[in-house]
Amino acid sequence: MRRNNIEYMATYKKRGYKPKTKAEKEEVIEENSTTAEVFNTLDETASKTEEWVASNQKYIFIIIGLVAAVVLGYLGYNKFIQEPKAEEASNELFNARKYFDEAITSVASDSLYYLALNGSDGKYGMLDIADKFGGTPAGNQANYYAGMAYLNMKDYTNAVKYLGDFSSDDEVLGPIAKGGIGDAFVQLGQNEDALEYYEKAAKMKTNEYTTPMYLFKAAVTAMDLGQTSKALEYFKRIKEEFSNATEAANIDVFIGKAEAASN
Repeated sequence: MRRNNIEYMATYKKRGYKPKTKAEKEEVIEENSTTAEVFNTLDETASKTEEWVASNQKYIFIIIGLVAAVVLGYLGYNKFIQEPKAEEASNELFNARKYFDEAITSVASDSLYYLALNGSDGKYGMLDIADKFGGTPAGNQANYYAGMAYLNMKDYTNAVKYLGDFSSDDEVLGPIAKGGIGDAFVQLGQNEDALEYYEKAAKMKTNEYTTPMYLFKAAVTAMDLGQTSKALEYFKRIKEEFSNATEAANIDVFIGKAEAASN
């Protein structure tokens, strides 16, 4: 019987079919009634939506206007303010970097580092660039160069400050900035802080240059702090993972010292 019902239901739904029996007619009526209810519900929902939109048009337009203003304002800010500002900062950084680069190889390095930091001939130095263009890539880089300049000038407190304000995912610059903070803390006699930053520098990026360098500095600092097991771990890692690095040249000697200190 169920099969027959399914068959005639499928039959009467075919185009042009006219129900013959009472049961079929009732089925068609019920089907049409259900369909009508669905459409009525949809109509009611659409009507309520239209009524709500009509009564809240003012607020809708305000919201749309605010969103558009925010988007246009953001685009305008980037185009007419941020981009020219970034370009100006980049030009200023170029001039300040010339002094920094010269200082690295010069005998009179402190005076050149001073010019790199403070500028000359009406041009900004790293300190002004970091302050006035802080939201730009060049402003961020100025923090790095200022920190390294102070580190080389033995002003370790300012070295920590400016290197701490620098952020980068660069394979080399990021770890060197962290390691530079570690170097400054060593000079300030804050070996625990130095160890923390050497470890951060070693973990930040894995490469053949910065990783073994800061593992070694971390190990030596750990030895000074009496953390011989940690020092041994770092020395052994250099031997096992970075055997071609400069720090691995006499690593067995340091491993022996750490093992002896651990006993």
